[in-house]
Amino acid sequence: MAWYTGDVFYDTALLAGFAYVLIIALAAKFGQAAYGRFGGRAPGIKFEPRLGWMLMELPAPLVFIIIFFQGQNSDQLVPLIFLGIWIIHYSNRGFINPLLMRVHKGSKASFNISVVIFGWIATAAHGFFSADFIANHAKHLTPEWLTDPRFIVGIIIYAIGFMLNVHSDAVVRNLRSKVPNPNEPRYKVPYGGGYRFVSSPSYLGEMLSWLGFAIFTWSLAGVFILLVTMANLVPRALATHRWYQKQFEDYPQNRKALIPYLI
Repeated sequence: MAWYTGDVFYDTALLAGFAYVLIIALAAKFGQAAYGRFGGRAPGIKFEPRLGWMLMELPAPLVFIIIFFQGQNSDQLVPLIFLGIWIIHYSNRGFINPLLMRVHKGSKASFNISVVIFGWIATAAHGFFSADFIANHAKHLTPEWLTDPRFIVGIIIYAIGFMLNVHSDAVVRNLRSKVPNPNEPRYKVPYGGGYRFVSSPSYLGEMLSWLGFAIFTWSLAGVFILLVTMANLVPRALATHRWYQKQFEDYPQNRKALIPYLI
């Protein structure tokens, strides 16, 4: 089974996407994306975190749905299952989690517009590559694919990553009281769940999700978003780990940055 589609436009655009991944990886050497704890000092227009997250993630579901329903296989079982997975993933990532965020009372907007703009490029490309591949180019996504070991392994990895992501977000969210209190610390050390092992389990969960997606779709589109995610989140996880160690003297010494017991 060839991963390249043979469609000149699609394959060329995908190669350009991989070049963009390299740019992201190189840019990470000069600093972290300007949002959250790393967004306060960056110049430029800034959004409130919840709005910034929703704006940044919006192209992924919109582009995917538009491209998907123009595809010749959009009425087939397996592509429709993948559509459902996509909608669930981005409903959580782009809408539910941002709306549930508990923003520290009195905190300034910190989600820089540059993050939104560069995020649009990645999420729009991701939505296009994945939807077009699934709905038009994939020849292997027949009902028999649901019993293929690659689908089974991939969906298990994806589910583990998704659950880790959701739980880790909930742990951080519950560090702050439901009623905003300007007197409580803006940042606290999270404990429990994936935080027993690493400083950024939500990042680990996101990477596991897209690793699973790449496997169960068996596509370079999945590899693209996995590499984009890693290029963004691996350096950020390392920087977050160093930040926690600097800010909290009692930070758990056995906790790694991203991969339990290793990194």
